[in-house]
Formats: sequence, structure tokens, C-alpha cells
Amino acid sequence: MSRIGKAPITIPAGVEITTVGNLVKVKGKKGELHQEMDESVSMSIDDNVITFSRKTDAPSDRSKHGLYRALVQNMITGVSEGFKKEMEIIGVGYRANANGQQLELALGFSHAIILEIPSEVKVAANTEKGKAPVVVLESHDKQLLGQVAAKIRSLRKPEPYKGKGIRFVGEEIRRKAGKSAGKK
Repeated sequence: MSRIGKAPITIPAGVEITTVGNLVKVKGKKGELHQEMDESVSMSIDDNVITFSRKTDAPSDRSKHGLYRALVQNMITGVSEGFKKEMEIIGVGYRANANGQQLELALGFSHAIILEIPSEVKVAANTEKGKAPVVVLESHDKQLLGQVAAKIRSLRKPEPYKGKGIRFVGEEIRRKAGKSAGKK
């Protein structure tokens, strides 16, 4: 049995959910999201509580049961509270600048990298003297936010010897020992 799929979702105040066929639309103060659902999973709303059920116990239906419950939960959380990811850029001379929806990164290459950030994601770059620059991404769409953060991280992944690169705040990098001293 899917423990995630069986858990009910309570709808917070200010969030409006509509279903048209297999399409679920969630609207709140931060924005509006929609998700197409599979026919094998059905959703019912009773007194601001959403429950999910599946038609059969086939393995494919069981996996979708928890998936669609989690997707709808993330949509509700996104339109009511929003999501936030912080990334720090560690390295000598590594810089970040945010101009509107453009993020300019200096990552040790011969040229600056300019990324066009989607309009649904708010971007800010904080630089304090003596600390690594921090890029803050905020959005109501968790999937899009994760995709943008992964794209930024892929430009210069943290390397295991010195730890230089782009990482999430709080992320632990497994460090390796460098070359040993000359043996005699």
C-alpha cells in the first residue's frame, strides 16, 4: 500500500482547486499551476480535504498513486507559500550578478556566462565581502525551480579536491585527499 498516496491533503485558506476531466488546476496568492493526472488515480475533495484512490493494485497504478498525491501537495504548497533554493558559488574570482531575469556568472572561464531565467522564477544575487556569493531562486513551481537550479549547478559542479564550484547552501561535498608528498 502507498503510504504517501493514502495521506489526505488539507487545503489551506486562499487556495482554490478545480478539476476538469484529468486536469487539476490550483490557484493561490503566489500563482496558478496545473497538472494532468492519469486515469488510474482519482481525486476527491470533501470539506477542504483531498483524498486520492487508485483503480487497481497493479504495480504501475500503485506507483502513480503516491506520485500524483505528492505533485498536488507540491502545487498547493507552491501557490500558498512558495519554494526557495539558495546556491553558493565558491572559488577565487567567482562572481554572480542578477539583472532582472538575467543571471551573469563569472566561473573561471574566459568569458562570463549569461543565463536567461524563466519569468516564473525570481532571482537575486547577494555578495558580501569575505563570503562566497549566494544566488537565491524563488518560485511557486517546484519542478521548474529545481530544473533552473540544476542547470545553474551544472555550469561548474563542485570538485572534490578544493571544493570549488556551485553548490546548494548546506550541501556536503565529499572531499578527497590530493597527491601525496614525494616518497623517498
